[in-house]
Amino acid sequence: MRIPKYQQIKDDLLKKIEVGEFKHGDRFYSEAELVKIYNVSSITVIRAIQELANDGYLVRYQGKGTYVSRSRKRKLVGFSDIEVYSGEPETVEVLSMKIQKDEEKRKELQLRKKEDYYEIIRLRKVNDDPFLLHLSYIPNKFIKQDIPSLDYYDSIYNRFKDDFNIYMYDEESKETNEICFPTDDWVAELLKMGTNEPTIRQEKKTILQDGTVAEVVISYKKWNYYKIELTSFKDPH
Repeated sequence: MRIPKYQQIKDDLLKKIEVGEFKHGDRFYSEAELVKIYNVSSITVIRAIQELANDGYLVRYQGKGTYVSRSRKRKLVGFSDIEVYSGEPETVEVLSMKIQKDEEKRKELQLRKKEDYYEIIRLRKVNDDPFLLHLSYIPNKFIKQDIPSLDYYDSIYNRFKDDFNIYMYDEESKETNEICFPTDDWVAELLKMGTNEPTIRQEKKTILQDGTVAEVVISYKKWNYYKIELTSFKDPH
């Protein structure tokens, strides 16, 4: 099968980037230069450059030119939320568990009209110091109705595993982290901290293989308990 010309140019330019002929942040070839180098039309060149930009290898600035991206393309990035209290005794308290009716949250959970969802609020402590507040939003179909006490849900992931044979750590998820300052009054009160101290707001959505949203969880972590590690390594593919 004949490889399109733009694809040939794209592959050749990508090799130049990967072998280090262009470093991250370097100015890249102009369209005019590439037309001359490859003896092709500007349309062919533009498509090759645009695809490299779409893939994250190039960044284009109007009026300034094209530059090699500073991002870690062709590398996998591992994210670890480091437990700064490792080895210390930890407890979880389930504060409340109730059905909610917020329409925005229903849309986020992709629920049908007659489907309900639960809000489960939990507080994690180390040596009796509250450091992490969880607000978990879970469709009704993943909630067991006859439970002995609220403590039954001190571990959401164990409930998914034991009650529904769903291993949440293996499912697709997306998480965002942002700094909240000042901290909301009600969050500061539960975490026993001042509103003039920052918290880290973490929002995570877990989606099962069939596309079902299993959980949306919003967490607030004390700033002095927050430490992350990012590790990058080359994608074998």
